[in-house]
Amino acid sequence: MSEQLTIKNLYNHMDETIAKDIFEGATYPWEILPKISGFIKELGKTLPADEYDQVGEDVWIAKSATVFQTAYIHGPAIIGKNAEVRQCAFIRGNAIVGEGAVVGNSTELKNVILFNKVQVPHYNYVGDSILGYKSHMGAGSITSNVKSDKKLVVVKAGDERIETGLKKFGAMLGDEVEVGCGSVLNPGTVIGSYSNIYPLSSVRGFVPAHSIYKRQGEVVEKVEE
Repeated sequence: MSEQLTIKNLYNHMDETIAKDIFEGATYPWEILPKISGFIKELGKTLPADEYDQVGEDVWIAKSATVFQTAYIHGPAIIGKNAEVRQCAFIRGNAIVGEGAVVGNSTELKNVILFNKVQVPHYNYVGDSILGYKSHMGAGSITSNVKSDKKLVVVKAGDERIETGLKKFGAMLGDEVEVGCGSVLNPGTVIGSYSNIYPLSSVRGFVPAHSIYKRQGEVVEKVEE
């Protein structure tokens, strides 16, 4: 089952992120969380000046992006082409917002990679997480990135346990994942591509691709109509 947690199985649209190169040499996506800050600083220096403005220390914003005046962006950060960062968004640093992505009002980001066309549009907290191409978090859904006992996060998939060595680890979402409103993704959650999470869910562990998560212990295969 651990094979399903790998980068190559979670993310089938690697061309849909400016951060493609950061995944080289890694097996699991959470391995790159500690590398995001340094990667942004190096990548930012290479971005073409006719397409991106450097607006502060280690902050690059595409000229075609829309950033509302009340949004706050702390570096290192890259806001991609045609992205939208709405009112009172709080980007705390170490954040890559993909092309065409939406960061909504009062949404907070920290140490994240959002692939292209990701939507976190309403009152979301996304920390120490990677959201795959076209994934969407419903209003008020969040990633919880630190365990209540402050121990290192372990990814659990069936009977398998994978030590991450990380104290802070939110969620890994595959491509086109839909997270229902008001849901909490507990530390170390991994959701396979094209899966749906019911609203008001408390999710932990691994949710396979093409699944519907109804509640803990009730995950069914998605039937295509």
